[in-house]
Amino acid sequence: MDFDLNDEQKMLQETVTRFVAGTYDFQKREHALRTPEGWSREAYAGLAEMGLLALPFAEEDGGFGGGGVEMMVVMEALGRGLMVEPFFATVVLAGGVLRHGALAAQRAAIVPGIVEGTRILALAHNEKGLPRHTLTARTTAAPSNGTWTLDGRKIAVIHGQSADTLIISAMTDKGLSLFLVDAGTEGVTIEGTRGYDGVPIAAVALSAVTVPADALIGADGQGEAILSAMFEEATAALVAEGVGAMAETFDVTVDYLKTRQQFGVAIGSFQALQHRAVDMLMQLELSRSMAILAALSLDIDADQRSRNISAAKAQIGKAGRIIGQEAVQMHGAIGITAEYKVGHAFKRLTAIDALLGDRDWHLAQLVEKRGVYPAAT
Repeated sequence: MDFDLNDEQKMLQETVTRFVAGTYDFQKREHALRTPEGWSREAYAGLAEMGLLALPFAEEDGGFGGGGVEMMVVMEALGRGLMVEPFFATVVLAGGVLRHGALAAQRAAIVPGIVEGTRILALAHNEKGLPRHTLTARTTAAPSNGTWTLDGRKIAVIHGQSADTLIISAMTDKGLSLFLVDAGTEGVTIEGTRGYDGVPIAAVALSAVTVPADALIGADGQGEAILSAMFEEATAALVAEGVGAMAETFDVTVDYLKTRQQFGVAIGSFQALQHRAVDMLMQLELSRSMAILAALSLDIDADQRSRNISAAKAQIGKAGRIIGQEAVQMHGAIGITAEYKVGHAFKRLTAIDALLGDRDWHLAQLVEKRGVYPAAT
């Protein structure tokens, strides 16, 4: 099977890779982390100017209609730069909900702002005591005289503190539903903090929050189907980001082995360290292959798509731990310092494993479905 990128995809890859390498070095990332918001609006505006924020949206909504492979290319480049800007939160998570469930009028009102980089969205779905990959919620939404009243509390809302608009998941009489809520609505309280990987997250409390009827995304009770479709795409995107972070970690480690001197020679000349570097490379290439599989699987039948994406996410969880640990160990104490990129990359890889179902959860899914290709067994 031909896995080569076409000319347009190669151009996209070169453009976004050059942008990240040229404008977002580790020092700029550190500076962004120290700002009150925890990310750089300048860097995010650069992504908008390149048209990357429009990538997955349909042309009729002002986007480019990009698919899984295009998203893979972009996310791998962002992963290499360890970018903390709200691309994943706004374009992948919230944007995915809009693409799969929002009415044309809702998309027309929101997508242009996303594309321009002037409107930040965040998906508020996770809740304390519930699995991070669940499709249910304890937050409630009750209809009343043409409005909805929302009550509940969300945790770990990625870029929630900077969001102009929140997408809230809540249970109604018909099941899980999704609502657009302006961050400044009365009764909404947002408390920002940082994840262990440095990415801004927030807790969102909703106390008798009233929103109009047209705040409902899609149909009442359709939230589970919308989130299920979006989470598969988001998982494939996370896999690609993980590949980028691992590739950068591997390259930094190999460079260190070539330059660090011990006993008068570069430590990269030691055979034991060469073997460990090869183990890292094997895990990276396996992960890259699985990222391609996940991206290509977004257009196949639902059952096999789910299997392939779970297999890819499981591989990323395994490889991220192996590559991160080896990189830190071969760097020695410097590998875990806040001033060095390797430790930050390892933290991000750990967070990627935990997001949208960790390695153990996805392996359990594959066991339940009798493997990736049950017919072959």
